[in-house]
Amino acid sequence: MHFPPSLCFGRPIGRLAYSATLIVLLAGSALIAGETASSNWPQFRGPQARGVAEGYATPVEWDVKSGKNIQWKVPVPGLGHSSPVVWGDRIFLTTAVSGKKDPELKVGLYGDIKPVDDTTSHRFEVLAYSRNEGKLLWSRTAHTGVPRIQRHTKATHANSTVATDGTRVVAFFGSEGLFAYDMGGKLLWKKDLGTLDSGFFKVPEAQWGFGSSPVLHDDKVLLQVDVQGDSFVAALDAATGKELWRTPRDEVPTWGSPTVHRGAGRTQVIVNGWKHIGGYDIDSGAELWKMKGLGDIPTPTPYVAHDLIFLTSAHGDAIPVYAVKTSATGDISLSDDETSNQHIAWSDPRGGSYMPTSVVYGDLLYILRDNGTFSCLRATTGELLYKERVDRSSGGHTASLVAADGKIYVTAEAGEVRVVQAGPKLEVLATNDMGETLMATPAISRGTVFFRTRGHLVAVGHEPVE
Repeated sequence: MHFPPSLCFGRPIGRLAYSATLIVLLAGSALIAGETASSNWPQFRGPQARGVAEGYATPVEWDVKSGKNIQWKVPVPGLGHSSPVVWGDRIFLTTAVSGKKDPELKVGLYGDIKPVDDTTSHRFEVLAYSRNEGKLLWSRTAHTGVPRIQRHTKATHANSTVATDGTRVVAFFGSEGLFAYDMGGKLLWKKDLGTLDSGFFKVPEAQWGFGSSPVLHDDKVLLQVDVQGDSFVAALDAATGKELWRTPRDEVPTWGSPTVHRGAGRTQVIVNGWKHIGGYDIDSGAELWKMKGLGDIPTPTPYVAHDLIFLTSAHGDAIPVYAVKTSATGDISLSDDETSNQHIAWSDPRGGSYMPTSVVYGDLLYILRDNGTFSCLRATTGELLYKERVDRSSGGHTASLVAADGKIYVTAEAGEVRVVQAGPKLEVLATNDMGETLMATPAISRGTVFFRTRGHLVAVGHEPVE
């Protein structure tokens, strides 16, 4: 057992109640090695896509208008739902700049599947900012042209978050290509993967753009490309872009990103899906295990905690959440009357979420539904501790959950960020208004929470950014 990172680093715990501190203390021994005290947030949802950062006190309250706990705020051109990533003293982001002055973006809970009609030429850009000041260090136009695929009214042409390993930055713009830069912005290589249409499989003309993010691991770029026909998962050489392997998938378009997990004598690439949730050998692409899911068009990204793989979805008739053992092999699909088996620790056909990826913090699993329903369960058993509306407005929730310093950050599309105390009872510590639409998942590094709103990148923290 070890002390909470907030105490280890000699920083104030802030507004954490004693009960939350005790939970973090007791859960400490269960946290994955390497999770604590991480200063880098190198991909979507940070290290191993877990959405957890520890080692520093993070803010509870802030105010964009007055500047309270706002370290800096800088404008970002164009539209993008990609998340910021952090490595050392740099933040990386992507954006797509339309030829229209005010491109359409419609948030909220609605069912319109018609894509945006925008045939203007776009600039697909990769941006690098100073972590300390928010100063734009470099901007590179990866591609210019009319997008090959239209986007959903709630999406952008820069949905995919970049990945970095401190040597290179890999940006994925779907049909417009995959691009690798060094940390100074020099183009290393680029790859055209063809037209990648991740639209609604039931209505092919409803084009929605692309959303899966790349992952960098051991000098490999891992991709999940679930599209209208010829879906696949692949590994590329990070230094050259050369394809190392490609494994076909019998899958409809999905929007989740892959996750890499090393353990039990193997390293696997884990992907969410509908027809094919599964794990693949990272060196060969060989299938290790698979299962048929319940919710079609899954968006949440899988991640691992307590030797369990957590997967959710909620489009279609079912709203499942699964806890799959990392040792799974073969076809582990559940029969109609099962909620668990030799390879699946537990599942709930009605407990999942559509857009936001859940988070395991300590020994508790937190799940956010699009409508603001917030659930807390025991991660290893699925026991429900509470299920309440954290947001009773009629707005939607797309950004994924992230956690730090005994707190869960719950982001609404309208721009409100609710800070929830970790623990078995719901307690909202504060509600903070960012003043703009907020669709991107935040990043956390060294006590600072970085938010990408519709038009800005904002650093929120207690002290001047380190």
